[in-house]
Amino acid sequence: MSIWWSLHLRREAASVPLARRLLIGTMETAGVDPEISYDLSVALTEACANAVEHGGRTHGGSSEAYRVTAYLDGEKCRIEVADSGPGLLRAQETRPARADAEHGRGLCLIQELADHVHIGAKPGRAGTVVSFDKILKWKKEPSLLTA
Repeated sequence: MSIWWSLHLRREAASVPLARRLLIGTMETAGVDPEISYDLSVALTEACANAVEHGGRTHGGSSEAYRVTAYLDGEKCRIEVADSGPGLLRAQETRPARADAEHGRGLCLIQELADHVHIGAKPGRAGTVVSFDKILKWKKEPSLLTA
């Protein structure tokens, strides 16, 4: 089974739970194991929160957008979150945060929850793309097959 979707969201805090709910609903419908869905939804939340906080500048009271794309293809899920900010590749931003820090743990969480993580720039443009993959496990009776 292959499912993919892409959202263009405003850089507002309210967009984060929207992306998370869509991912969880997609995975539940496809029959993905709830633990895998949870891990990916937390990683997506962290990536979206980074895009909202660091992903661009606000012009005239309206926020720039960021993009979330999810691919469920066979045994793997890949999620990409792309923004138009200055980029996260400076050394001080990619160092692990202290365990008691209130901010800066998002990328570390994503790396712990996903099987493979790539953080890079958008080709030819400003911005950051955070992509991560996870091997999927399945429930015994997926909703999509029983409907």
